[in-house]
Amino acid sequence: MILDGYRGAWETQETDDLRDLARGFFAKEVVPHEARFAEQKQVDRDTWTRAGDAGLLCISIPEEYGGGGGTFAHEAVLLQEQGFVGDTSWGNSVHSTINAHYINAFGTEEQKRRWLPRMATGELVSAIAMTEPGTGSDLQNITTRAVRDGDEYVINGAKTFITNGSHADLVIIVARTSDEPGAKGVSLIVAEVNDLAGFSRGRVLEKVGLHGQDTRELFFEDMRVPAENVLGGAEGRGFIQLMQQLPQERLAIAVGGAATAEFAVRATIAYAKEREAFGRPILGFQNTKFVLAECATEALSVRTFIDHLTSEHIEGTLTTEQASAGKYWATDAQNRVVDRCLQVFGGYGYMVEYPIARLYADARVQKIYGGTNEIMKELIARGL
Repeated sequence: MILDGYRGAWETQETDDLRDLARGFFAKEVVPHEARFAEQKQVDRDTWTRAGDAGLLCISIPEEYGGGGGTFAHEAVLLQEQGFVGDTSWGNSVHSTINAHYINAFGTEEQKRRWLPRMATGELVSAIAMTEPGTGSDLQNITTRAVRDGDEYVINGAKTFITNGSHADLVIIVARTSDEPGAKGVSLIVAEVNDLAGFSRGRVLEKVGLHGQDTRELFFEDMRVPAENVLGGAEGRGFIQLMQQLPQERLAIAVGGAATAEFAVRATIAYAKEREAFGRPILGFQNTKFVLAECATEALSVRTFIDHLTSEHIEGTLTTEQASAGKYWATDAQNRVVDRCLQVFGGYGYMVEYPIARLYADARVQKIYGGTNEIMKELIARGL
């Protein structure tokens, strides 16, 4: 098949070995439990520690802080293998690919040594609290406040759509620490929230898709956090920190989207070979052949584009515009491919017992989180 044998320019024997390890982990610890994860609306807590035991957490964080010492290539392998089995339950991309890198890039030496090793073992599961009920992509207008009171910040506010919200032991909070307008008053404050007075978890959110993903509201009511927990040791840097890390987050979404599109094509081809209509497999009909030929070609073209951006990121040359282009193009393609593949399944494509139905429901949010695809186009246009 057209998708077989393809290999990204960034892949090595080391990433091949990691791919085998990751594939085994998903086959044992994730895929057999998908229905249960969806029912309980979260993975098991020990999924995290098992991943830590396998060396799959914080894999691109330096070894001196407990990580795997790898690069984004290693993160990309995990994201791909998760996409190749169609899983959206395990929030490691937020924990390892995003949150750990905020701490590694901007944390003080003491902060890195305090939090990263425990994140790498799964002792600490992390979340990042950006979005508020009244703000989406407009991070400059957040209303969560952190007021300095001696050696502590007193935090008040509410956040929503928080991945890993149930399991989170460590929360990176985007808060306003001064009255300076816009981005100038924004800081990132890290809180260890277990048994922390003033911290509460709101309802588990009922989503269209991503049913196995741990997503909920978080509330802060006169919650006190040590002043030393402001990320990087100084106020007012939060918005810049967010902007510097968002390209990696958006590329991660793109990698997962491209991999999921490929999974959808492979699953649909397998179904079309088995499903019969009018006395023969439906893959024998010209329309089915053409649809799957087009979907396979689109999946391959998206993957090669995202692999190019992955190489750019590994080399340190990925731009905001490129990451934005990858995020919007890959997630749009993911939605197109999954929708067309579902049609091949006919009525069974609408039954949740078939993975394609779950892929369809899960795909839609890809065009929204990490910055809507409309925002991605705006960012691209600014660089024209």
